[in-house]
Amino acid sequence: MAEIVFAVWLILQTWRTISLYRLALLMEARVVRSHHEQPYRARALKLFSWICAHCGREFDGKKLSQLTVHHKDHNHHNNPPDGSNWELLCLYCHDNEHQRDQAGSGSNESQSRPEMDRPFTPFANLLKRNTAA
Repeated sequence: MAEIVFAVWLILQTWRTISLYRLALLMEARVVRSHHEQPYRARALKLFSWICAHCGREFDGKKLSQLTVHHKDHNHHNNPPDGSNWELLCLYCHDNEHQRDQAGSGSNESQSRPEMDRPFTPFANLLKRNTAA
């Protein structure tokens, strides 16, 4: 009986040690990530006005967490001190930007899709047809 109790105790201690080790690794990864992310986000918030570069929505202190830093060249390691590779985007525009990049050519950032730049063009063509008739 004592051997079983000892075996259970040993298993629990091993499990606890492994769990604590995993927790320590997770905490370390979060600290490294926050140290990596914070400097350029803080710099971008100091350099640029708190306005989404795409939709023009303004942000105040309460909703500032919804404003993200977008790397124009999609290289998260390219963080120049002047912020020339960054733009502040709201969550929605940032998500849209990355979806466009995945759906489009992917690597060619300079090529824009006309339907995204002018979403109401088809309606203008419909209006022209209706007024001409």
